[in-house]
Amino acid sequence: MKNGFDITIVGTGVAGLFAALHLPREKRIAIITKAGLEDSDSFLAQGGICVLKSEDDYDSYYEDTMRAGHYENSRESVDIMIRSSQDIIRELIDLGVEFEREHGEFCFTREGAHSVSRILHHEDLTGKEITSKLLMQVEKLDHVTIFTHTAMVDILEENNTCYGIAVEMEDGTIEPIFSDYTIWACGGIGGLYEHSTNFRHLTGDALAISLNHAIELQNIDYVQIHPTTLYSEKPGRRFLISESVRGEGAVLYNKDHERFVDELLPRDLLTQAIYKQMKKDKTDYVLLSLEKMPADDIIKRFPNIYRHCMEEGYDITKECIPVVPAQHYFMGGVKVDLNGKTSMDRLYAVGETACNGVHGANRLASNSLLESLVWAKRAAVEIGGGYVPVNRQWCEEYFAGLQTKSHMKIQPYEANKEACHDSVRRKIEEARFARKKKQIQGEEKHI
Repeated sequence: MKNGFDITIVGTGVAGLFAALHLPREKRIAIITKAGLEDSDSFLAQGGICVLKSEDDYDSYYEDTMRAGHYENSRESVDIMIRSSQDIIRELIDLGVEFEREHGEFCFTREGAHSVSRILHHEDLTGKEITSKLLMQVEKLDHVTIFTHTAMVDILEENNTCYGIAVEMEDGTIEPIFSDYTIWACGGIGGLYEHSTNFRHLTGDALAISLNHAIELQNIDYVQIHPTTLYSEKPGRRFLISESVRGEGAVLYNKDHERFVDELLPRDLLTQAIYKQMKKDKTDYVLLSLEKMPADDIIKRFPNIYRHCMEEGYDITKECIPVVPAQHYFMGGVKVDLNGKTSMDRLYAVGETACNGVHGANRLASNSLLESLVWAKRAAVEIGGGYVPVNRQWCEEYFAGLQTKSHMKIQPYEANKEACHDSVRRKIEEARFARKKKQIQGEEKHI
């Protein structure tokens, strides 16, 4: 295994799969995932994917993204994402992805903080549609091997250069995967939170490894809370009620069935309003009503949400459903440049794991899939364009005996996961505290 691959990708969501499709076909690629093939948050994305509808929409789309991010976004990253969107959509369609159409024309929907409808969707399962079609294409590639239930436990690093990763295989053995280049596409941090829409195994492993290897991080205190998840007293992952539901006209009520907020506010502001109302009402949730939509339209537009709510005992065509905010997305991450390169040589990061600054302090709805695809392609193209192999013989000799070298400190995932999770949680809180302190000092200067 250790000599079998040129490039290693960690993660089987849209970022990892799209990167694999754009890497040189003559290179041998390993893709690993800590869980099953479909256990990525990309499969869970309901709402849709943004696209620049026309040049006339550019200024509006740019401003919507910047405003949602409190103008802390990287302006260059925002421009790259928007300008790349039409090509990305064309590629997806060529790969078999189907978006909703009417009379041959795309059906665009609108979500919170968007000034116009510019979001393409596939029912309320857009992420599943895109990810499954990408996976289907990747599985056809003879030069790609996918390892499921395989956890990254460390990177193989010397002098700020990544030479691959160490993994714990499904049978518990720890193996090296030497690589000329490594791409982290391992998702977010929802597993660190009690209430999250994310899969539980997504615990910021790349962040923990970054902390141990002095890889730069950015904005790691910027954690997005989604305003509307289905309220439940059961433990585990929270079921998302897509922002597109509110984009199609659903309204939020307090305990007295009174509307109390503009439902299309940016996510962070709407979350604050919901928490404020819950505190005022002394309730654990607020109510979401789709009463303005005909029942047939609800079932056609949101079949997955309809089915799940029915399973939980709620008929969304006839009654309100209880919703509550929950952790949803990570705007911060491993700091990368405009092509996804980290501060460590031969190491790239894309998708929710990475922070290229495009989202600022708060992500605009339905920009996540697009951003992941744009930077996955950019990383793959840069790797392919300047490809330089490593000395494999040196790698084998230097990293021989992973578990016996004291400086490597490589342990099985289960033995080390709590310490890793705690280190990430502490770093997030430290960053949050430092930012808050800086804000207070800035306010005091103006008094």
